[in-house]
Amino acid sequence: MTADRVETGDQPGGPPPRARGSVMRDVARLAGVSHQTVSRVLNDHPNVRPETRDRVLAAMRALNYRRNSAARTLVTRKSRTLGLIAYETTLFGPASTLYGLEQAARSAGYFVSVASVRSLDRESVLDAVDRLCEQSVEGIVAIAPQSSVGTALAQVPTGLAVVGVGGGGEHVPTVCIDNATGAAMATRHLLALGHTTVQHIAGPPDWPEARDRIDGWREALHSAGAPVPAPRPGNWSARAGYEQGRLLAADPTVTAVFCGNDQIALGALRALHEAGRRVPDEVSVVGFDDVPESGYFLPPLTTVRQDFAELGRRSLDLLIEQLESGIRTDRRVSLTPRFVPRASSGAAPT
Repeated sequence: MTADRVETGDQPGGPPPRARGSVMRDVARLAGVSHQTVSRVLNDHPNVRPETRDRVLAAMRALNYRRNSAARTLVTRKSRTLGLIAYETTLFGPASTLYGLEQAARSAGYFVSVASVRSLDRESVLDAVDRLCEQSVEGIVAIAPQSSVGTALAQVPTGLAVVGVGGGGEHVPTVCIDNATGAAMATRHLLALGHTTVQHIAGPPDWPEARDRIDGWREALHSAGAPVPAPRPGNWSARAGYEQGRLLAADPTVTAVFCGNDQIALGALRALHEAGRRVPDEVSVVGFDDVPESGYFLPPLTTVRQDFAELGRRSLDLLIEQLESGIRTDRRVSLTPRFVPRASSGAAPT
């Protein structure tokens, strides 16, 4: 067959020998089995004796054999490739979500193809879906920080398994962090320390996660019978935290601040420091995310931790469930975050 042809280059005036990658027959010859047996090992066929399987795998390693994924797709009708749609950003949440998804997929034996989008509008998301479908992906997981992503995924034909990850995944199977519960945890913690109310510097209003955190903060204050101030508008940046923090620092009645994420908290901490408001003696600050640096803020930041590894695993489980059943569900899986107390929160000043 053409795939097994070796050009020796020993013809007079012929080209020098040309290296080629090992093929299935090379593995079979070294392992002392038929190429059909090698094929069964590659496709995890149950009717292969363990010692034979070990011998084939050892031959593959010795020859540095790499299976031809395109040929495998033709035989099994399965590419073992999943598509991931990612938002081009350095924000901690989306970037960590992408990493968690990639790790979960690879641990489950899937190849991963990533399509990045600069905008989260419908056209950009559907274009990314088309690009991934051209690579014969079996299903698609999309990071969905905004509602437009879920709206776009809902238009994908039901024959393709899809999962939205994040607060913007409504209308399709979704896995997300329970942001409202996390915000309520942070707010109740500050109220339990004796603060009469809690200010909130919010994330961008077009992000469902930011709106959910406002809802959780507001509900916790309502439930405690505490005054509910207006949330402070912002985005996910330390600059927003700094600008709003300067305004809050000028108000002597402010004793507790819940920030939409840890970057906002970082800016707020600097603003309070510059204003001479001691943290946590005069003002307590709590963030959200638990970025790797948050334990090294000054003081170390009390925050809410999201488990991105578990987010990736549960998203993959939901996708595989659809691949096996052939049915797109409307399930929404919500993961509870974990509260992480540190030194930036303390008893209300007397």
